[in-house]
Amino acid sequence: MAEVMLPRKMEILNHSSKFGSPDPLHVLAVDDSHVDRKFIERLLRVSSCKVTVVDSATRALQYLGLDVEEKSVGFEDLKVNLIMTDYSMPGMTGYELLKKIKESSAFREVPVVIMSSENILPRIDRYNFIIILTVLLLSQTIVNLVNVFVLVS
Repeated sequence: MAEVMLPRKMEILNHSSKFGSPDPLHVLAVDDSHVDRKFIERLLRVSSCKVTVVDSATRALQYLGLDVEEKSVGFEDLKVNLIMTDYSMPGMTGYELLKKIKESSAFREVPVVIMSSENILPRIDRYNFIIILTVLLLSQTIVNLVNVFVLVS
């Protein structure tokens, strides 16, 4: 596997004063590509975020306690500030994940970033999301995007 080179320090705004909590920003990253998951995880950890990575939309729903197969208990206190998901994944797409998240009362206000190289805007523009074209995805772009969510939250 190729080593991903990241800048030494990229600052994500301190959101503790905004949210009244010293906890770091918690990002749930969903991608079926191991390389992409590792890249996003390292980038966000370098930027002082707490990162949880999962390899599928189904696992993301399980983590959030939104899977229908198992009744979830104890997820009321789960705090996720941002969800980043790949669009094209086997089983369940990022779009389908987005719909399930936005149908949930617990997570409907959590911003969702869908990463895609496809033009999928007409299909998902009603669900309050952001699309990033992976071809243009730069590390500083992700940091800037997370900072936007900190400022508007």
